[in-house]
Amino acid sequence: MTLFHFIGIKGSGMSPLAQILHDSGHTVQGSDVEKYFFTEDPLRERAIPILLFDENNITKDMTIIAGNAFPDSHPEIVKSRELELEVIRYHDFLGRYMEKFISVGVTGSHGKTSTTGLLAHVLSGHSPTSYLIGDGTGSGPKDSEYFVFEACEYKRHFLAYEPDYAIMTNIDFDHPDYFRDLEDVMDAFSEMALRVKKALIACGDDNHLQQIQAKVPVVYYGFDESNDFAAKNIMKTVEGSTFDVFVRNEFYYTFSIPQAGDHTILNALGVIALCHYEGVEASIIQERLSTFQGVKRRFTVKEVGDRIIVDDYAHHPTEIHATLQTAKQKYPDREIVAIFQPHTFTRTAALLTEFAASLAPADHVYLCDIFGSAREKSGDLTIKDLVNKIPGAKHLELDDIQVLDVHERAVYLFMGAGDVQKYINEFEVYLKKI
Repeated sequence: MTLFHFIGIKGSGMSPLAQILHDSGHTVQGSDVEKYFFTEDPLRERAIPILLFDENNITKDMTIIAGNAFPDSHPEIVKSRELELEVIRYHDFLGRYMEKFISVGVTGSHGKTSTTGLLAHVLSGHSPTSYLIGDGTGSGPKDSEYFVFEACEYKRHFLAYEPDYAIMTNIDFDHPDYFRDLEDVMDAFSEMALRVKKALIACGDDNHLQQIQAKVPVVYYGFDESNDFAAKNIMKTVEGSTFDVFVRNEFYYTFSIPQAGDHTILNALGVIALCHYEGVEASIIQERLSTFQGVKRRFTVKEVGDRIIVDDYAHHPTEIHATLQTAKQKYPDREIVAIFQPHTFTRTAALLTEFAASLAPADHVYLCDIFGSAREKSGDLTIKDLVNKIPGAKHLELDDIQVLDVHERAVYLFMGAGDVQKYINEFEVYLKKI
């Protein structure tokens, strides 16, 4: 039996893929750096070996799956080539693997992870479903009929896939270190749409998605009644939202979800549309919607004393806006304290004004130093440039975390795609001491 060796097994896509192969009966191991990442927890639960990077990890009779972050000059890749082993990049392997299932790719500038998680949960109530979610979660039941996966647009990696269906949540300008402008992003999504084989499910409220053309039917969902699947008669409470779904202007079903925020209604609509297309009963859809617990680092709530601490992956102005809206619906009588760590210098520079506008509605704003990345460790910009654009905003240092203590009974929104959790951990340690 083939041994699959993952180079960079802790990656947000690599880890769930390793979990899927393990669950479906394959022998799996991988290598990575020593630093802890939450994506390794499911690997350790399955007793999948995680080795430190070392060319001696590579032996004959392995199939090598290499993470996209690692160049061909990586010692393990070099050794693999020397041994004449097959080296397959993550996105290429995934493209081949999904061919044996009814595949559904979830893509968009925002909402991919949450929608993928929700779709996997709902479809699993209908038929065995393998899934790969960008929060590091994967599952591969041996009798799976469906394969649900998060398809990332960065560097056009999603063009390695030809799914039966795709859900497109929105199109926005992001990843300015790769995409030139919004037109370049549009071009990538337009190419992706042409690779879909059965139907494209797209948010019709997004003007950019209205311009998408495909070789298959395009089914639109959204709040506007012109959509094929439209949400009407929406009722919002601190417990979530309830709404009627009309399919081409005919009443279909009343759904309730235990999440707040307009974006969560849209995510649910995309899932409902796909499931309707696949003949899933409305009662099953509702039962699964009501039991969805969310995905990692998407409005993850913890209570410490009388404080509400939220960990959220929001790292783009559109996502920050959605997170703030969710907090205000869920906690209408509390102060909202936004603690934001920008992710990458190019994104912060390209969207500086938009970041300021998205954060301004919070009652208080604290900004952490910009988090670089493996591909971009420094830049000319500093966090002071963003602080100066938001009235009353303050620069938050890790060793000065106690300044957050002045906000009693507040909701603390810790947002970012870097290591903002270290600020959360420090704040929790401080709160437990006082």
